Amino acid sequence: MKRELYLILLLLTLSLAGKAQNDHSINPTGNFITAAPQPFLFSVNTLTGNSPYWSLNYSGSYGERTLTPFGYDGVDQQLAVKGYLGNRFTLYANAAVGFARDGGTTSAQQAELMHDFIGGKQPFGPRIGLSLGGSRDWTNVKSIFSRVTASFDAASWRFAGNFRFEKAFDKSRDGIDLVTSFGFHHRITGNFFGGVEAVGEDLEGFWEADEAEGGAKLLVGPSINYVPSGSRFGFSVCGGPIIYATHSNVIPSEAVRDLSTLSQNGYTIRAQISFNLH
Repeated sequence: MKRELYLILLLLTLSLAGKAQNDHSINPTGNFITAAPQPFLFSVNTLTGNSPYWSLNYSGSYGERTLTPFGYDGVDQQLAVKGYLGNRFTLYANAAVGFARDGGTTSAQQAELMHDFIGGKQPFGPRIGLSLGGSRDWTNVKSIFSRVTASFDAASWRFAGNFRFEKAFDKSRDGIDLVTSFGFHHRITGNFFGGVEAVGEDLEGFWEADEAEGGAKLLVGPSINYVPSGSRFGFSVCGGPIIYATHSNVIPSEAVRDLSTLSQNGYTIRAQISFNLH
């Protein structure tokens, strides 16, 4: 089953390669800069007609004291496809495999369709959109979710933020889960950007003593993105401490998220390689 899912993703990207567009945009000074289809690790941004139309993104992460699908400590590998469908619609889908220290493996998948309702016609300026998607997490729990996306791109800086609302079809989970995230990058030199990313998970734990996922968690850490000039490849890295800000008496569950729940603080680091399809 896992091999079939990865094969479907791979065939999809190859079949769309001929439709993809050039990945250059122009800044106000007239210089060409290479666009990054997915510059942030924890926030998903929408694409425009001036962005790389389709990209293949491979990422891996390592964490300790994180209740991930591969155990409290472990590694995950993820393959994602992101593409611009036209008329301000963006498709994002991924499949992931987790490797536990005890030798076990598990998988997770999700896909969503995003649409910009404000902006989205020009490479620079604000964009605000909404998505609808579905997922299967590491414990085989199915969910539907919606994401509010907000981003602002300028010649020397960029911002992206998400508010994700998720409904899991499992009685042990919250009625509605909320995950918030944002990222900010500033141009350091050329196509090298640096900044910060933050994620907040189960923030209802700040006002609900019996929050079903174990309590509120926060991550704040440095983030970098680099796309060599004229290259189809892009590179991103982000990581930092995971702070378990509140604790409930409920045993946490495992969900498709960038953070997970435990009773003590931990950390995670994630790296990504993007390949623009022309």
